[in-house]
Amino acid sequence: MRGVQIFSGTSHPGLAETICERLGTVPAKADLGKFANGETSVNIGVSIRNQDVYIVQSGSEKINDSVMELLIMISACKGGSAKSITAVMPYFPYSRQSKKKSHRGAITARMLANLLTIAGVDHVITMDLHASQMQGFFGKPVDNLFAEPFIARWIQMNVPGWREAVVVSKNAGGTKRVTSLADTLKLNFGIVTTDRRRPKVNTTMADSTVFFEAMDQDSRVPKDQQPFELHLHSAETTSPAANVAQALLRPETPPAARRQSELEAADEYTDVRVRDVITGRLVQGHLVDDDYHAESELGSGGTTPGAGASGENMEVMPESMFNSMISNSSSLPPDHALGGSFDAGESDDEASVVGNDHHEKTITLVGEVRDRTVFLVDDMIDKSGSWIAAAETVVKRGGARRVYCIATHGLFGADSLDQMEACPSIDYIVVTNTFPISPAMLRRSNKLVVIDVSSLLAESIRRHHYGESVSALFHLND
Repeated sequence: MRGVQIFSGTSHPGLAETICERLGTVPAKADLGKFANGETSVNIGVSIRNQDVYIVQSGSEKINDSVMELLIMISACKGGSAKSITAVMPYFPYSRQSKKKSHRGAITARMLANLLTIAGVDHVITMDLHASQMQGFFGKPVDNLFAEPFIARWIQMNVPGWREAVVVSKNAGGTKRVTSLADTLKLNFGIVTTDRRRPKVNTTMADSTVFFEAMDQDSRVPKDQQPFELHLHSAETTSPAANVAQALLRPETPPAARRQSELEAADEYTDVRVRDVITGRLVQGHLVDDDYHAESELGSGGTTPGAGASGENMEVMPESMFNSMISNSSSLPPDHALGGSFDAGESDDEASVVGNDHHEKTITLVGEVRDRTVFLVDDMIDKSGSWIAAAETVVKRGGARRVYCIATHGLFGADSLDQMEACPSIDYIVVTNTFPISPAMLRRSNKLVVIDVSSLLAESIRRHHYGESVSALFHLND
């Protein structure tokens, strides 16, 4: 292509070379290095005056160096009188930090978008943003391409019996991505969710019925000076006068005006699939049996520590009432105004289950997966905890026959790939080449499959250069 210069950063040179090969060109010359003090050095080696410049720079293990190198390359091309500058970022760095997760948190993805604009970028091409609304952070056009057509095509060509498979989301935040792939393949879908279990504490209380006792009308204390008193009475010894007072405080709702409760509605609901919900226990990120006793559980007596022997003749407060009374003092994070609760952030990639978390959690599977192939889908694989927990749940509890862990970006932080490789419940790990994966990592994993998406990025560059529409790239299966 004439009038085009494609530069490659140091983050993913293999992808840039493949893109140039598909476009019939070679990467333009640029000297990239570092000074002795660690500063990034960039020197553009060809003339770019009045030409369309494309800089291919994805995220990498040295994410901050990759970002800074991209910003300096954009600034250098801007100073070289380039006609337009397009940043090709298959994996957008800091995309998980697209919203505040605490009152003093930073929206780092928006800051990076502002830095790119200030450096002089005119257009951004990326793939599968963690949150699609991030496109609003930019003042320049953004093409957010989808890897879903390539993943769907790979499934159709390489998975035996894929028409009977089930697409499962491993957290609540990925349901839209899962339902989109399920619609493309015309498959059923399910969901796996996790939440922290509250400790079961049996609180004893002699008087379980609480109400306000009617004040004596002949009391000599003026109404404004009467002290507020809360009296506790047993339900068995309540006097008739107290029953009348309670009825006045909370009259019975007429049957005609009373709305049907959820439990009553469930009894009349004829579709039994809604009741087919499988739950399990997670301890330190792994599925355990129901009779497993963790060290953090209460004593063998099952009572609150410090309760005396006199509690044997006392009634037990209902657990739901007790949980509502201690919700403010619970060890769980309190609600806040930013997202409803701190758990809102747990819909992200790996925040829900962490291998080093010693708290017990409950994992729930909704959907029929017995004797079927399961596609666990998310946008990225960073840590392995939630993937292993979801895979063990669908296999050991759901009875799934085979599990494919599928994501667009294979970050594989720390030892996550080795841990997923060692998990017997995971059969294949499928990612694209938007994020660089070293040859050594590919050699030590027999389950890892990498899908090449360079043709999609190359076609996007070609259409943008010639001013053609890129909408067809979003519907490659049509």
